[in-house]
Amino acid sequence: MPTFQYEAMDNTGLEIKDTIEAESEQEAQTLIREKGFFVTKISEKGRRKKQATKGDAKAPAKAKKKGGGGFSIGGVRPKQLTTFTRQLSTLQDAGLPILRSLRILEGQSKPGPLKSSLIGVIEDVESGNTLSEAMAKQPKAFDNLYVNMVKAGEAGGALEIILQRLAEFKERAQSLKRKVQGAMVYPVAVITVATCIVGFIMYWIIPKFKEIFEDFGVELPGITVFLIETSDWVVNYWYLIPAIPIGLVLFIKIIKKNKTGAYIVDRVSLKIPVLGAIISKATVARTCRTLGTLISSGVPILEALSIARDTSGNEVFRKAFDHIHASIREGESMAVPLKETRIVDDLVVNMVDVGEETGALDNMLYKVADVYDEEVSVLIEGLVNLLEPLMVVVLGLIVGFIVIALFMPLVKLLNELS
Repeated sequence: MPTFQYEAMDNTGLEIKDTIEAESEQEAQTLIREKGFFVTKISEKGRRKKQATKGDAKAPAKAKKKGGGGFSIGGVRPKQLTTFTRQLSTLQDAGLPILRSLRILEGQSKPGPLKSSLIGVIEDVESGNTLSEAMAKQPKAFDNLYVNMVKAGEAGGALEIILQRLAEFKERAQSLKRKVQGAMVYPVAVITVATCIVGFIMYWIIPKFKEIFEDFGVELPGITVFLIETSDWVVNYWYLIPAIPIGLVLFIKIIKKNKTGAYIVDRVSLKIPVLGAIISKATVARTCRTLGTLISSGVPILEALSIARDTSGNEVFRKAFDHIHASIREGESMAVPLKETRIVDDLVVNMVDVGEETGALDNMLYKVADVYDEEVSVLIEGLVNLLEPLMVVVLGLIVGFIVIALFMPLVKLLNELS
């Protein structure tokens, strides 16, 4: 009877390496799962060595043929990776071998980071690596979440189903991103145009009026003096106008390099009215969907929490997930430490609690993500509706201030002349 060497994780997240005898690899995976372990890697003892020897013999030829996967600058765009995931899931659902599916997608890809990564994945799969192992070597294209979900699909023998879930997950994330970007186009365009118009007035128009006032020797009111001084500052230091926001962004990025600084910045950003609520709810929606997708795919809860923590993109939520991870490792349920962190509403805590009791935690997390996605859309729409009249009022006040400041000395001059 063949002997299989495997690596697995138990319910506490502890890694286990052992061997088991079975008639086939599928039977070996079934026996391991019956022990309560989650399989991360399995291979027949002896076969792996032969494959490695065979791969070494072919390595020079492959290197000459493909050059080690090519060279590319930058990472894969999320939209491009989403399309690739959907196409790969479709090909797998149609029953094509994984290697042939990868070659088809690599052949139709345009030169760039994704094509280079796929070449590397194909070479590694040909040399005997699993798909998840090959993808793990291409961090530019496939992150920790992607690799772990593919690994779970391989271990459970349901790669096509996992790829479908992964494609749906990425499509939802892209949909939310498009909503945010689409909603912000109008406000950004209006603010840009308004800034350019006001800048033109301050740089070109106000100095002309300044010369007129100086020629006639008119005594200027305080409001006009302030406007002229502001115009002089714009003329002399115009380069600071774009430099200040750019410098502020760079300063925040430097601060976020430090863990304490990143925590302070993220904590402050969550306190900003309206915008803080959008950031918070969007992060909850993303992490809940990530966690639900991983759990439904068979990834152990502790590993799923670690991945969800890394994809949160917010230091406040990372710290909260560290607390939840430590509590679950000590034997507590997820709902109790989640409530202690105070990063979510009581509704989320109750839904997670019900999900744990009924054994449908993944479904509850999906529902939480759907609810919060909808709330984010409503908040964004409300923010845009609030910004439109606010921008009109602010722009009107600026223009009105300029007009009044310029016409007050003109009226005085006309009175004196008359």
